[in-house]
Amino acid sequence: MLFTIQTLFFRFVQFLLKVGTFILPIRVPETFRGAGAAMQLCEAIAASGARTVLLVTDAMLVELGLVKPMQEKLEALGVRVVTYDGVKPDPTIAQIETGVDLYKGEGCEAILAVGGGSSIDAAKVIAARARNPHGVRWMAGLFRLLRSPAPLYAVPTTAGTGSEVTIAAVVSDPETVRKFAIMDFRLVPLMAALDGSLMTGVPPAITAATGMDALTHAVEAFISRNRTQATDADAREAVALIMAHLPRVMADGQDLEARSQMAVASYKAGLAFTKAGVGYVHAFAHNFGAHYHIPHGLANAILLPYVLEYSKPACTPRLAELARIAGVGEAGAGEGALADAFIAHIRDLNARFGIPAAVDKLQTGDIPVIAANARSEANWFYAVPRYMDRPTSEGFLRQLLAA
Repeated sequence: MLFTIQTLFFRFVQFLLKVGTFILPIRVPETFRGAGAAMQLCEAIAASGARTVLLVTDAMLVELGLVKPMQEKLEALGVRVVTYDGVKPDPTIAQIETGVDLYKGEGCEAILAVGGGSSIDAAKVIAARARNPHGVRWMAGLFRLLRSPAPLYAVPTTAGTGSEVTIAAVVSDPETVRKFAIMDFRLVPLMAALDGSLMTGVPPAITAATGMDALTHAVEAFISRNRTQATDADAREAVALIMAHLPRVMADGQDLEARSQMAVASYKAGLAFTKAGVGYVHAFAHNFGAHYHIPHGLANAILLPYVLEYSKPACTPRLAELARIAGVGEAGAGEGALADAFIAHIRDLNARFGIPAAVDKLQTGDIPVIAANARSEANWFYAVPRYMDRPTSEGFLRQLLAA
């Protein structure tokens, strides 16, 4: 009876979330696409009137020289660039506060995020923190921003997070050993550059993890109870692009066409889950990142087939449709067989890409707290096809223990 009452409550929360997807004014960033898109974005920033820009990135991209052309382009257009390269994977509150101090101290007027999801998420929170009176922890949750963030622009250098189009930014809190999300439609960047030429040097392991991250976004949006016709269309396109082009970029990282298509796929997946939401893959992955510093995309890739197996009884037709989009399963097979074929295909992709089937760092003693935190996140914010209670979530995690 208790679980039935909980389920009814969760369905009510889902209803409220779905209503929100229709009434909230979620902005879609203006995008520049293809080789040279980053330079076009720089021209647009200069045309906006901003004269001092904080470039938020990580030290590795600076060392590789990836941000230098953008720095030089902006400077040539009369825009002073202040570079903050202190962002690390799973950005912390301290890293964000350092960026805020630099933004204010240098008199910056806008922010350009260049990098993966960590850099873009950090830039989002820096932009919000620069204009709002409260601390980062206070902004956690839904629509806690009192004022609009500073003008924000994004250049993703990996095809996975979709952060350039989403309303969320994830922050790590080392004091509580948890991650939390700040969600507000005003966090969506004003403009973004989808430039596959910036991604040709991404190593295979990161390419695989970020590509499977994008797939997770599309799949979880597609099976969400908050899905709409628009999110379904974006999710379908993203899945089709990823299935066609991720194997290509894994085989040849210099394949510019495939890299460009993966950039579009990541963007489309981001559009889908911005409104439809994600699910248990993300809820558990956030906690793996907080506890063990496992990269988010890698955690998503490991978890995806397990979560789909659990969710399958409540979304078999949707998984069967994804199998048809991916071109897997036997012709004329029933929906159950197609759903199984899709999940098996994800496991096969993980194996081909060197993604493990277990979480080596997972400790039995950590399972209760990870399960509780994941349930707290998913049961309040995600319209998943099938919820977990405490025994189920803890049993689910035991499947991920290394042998």
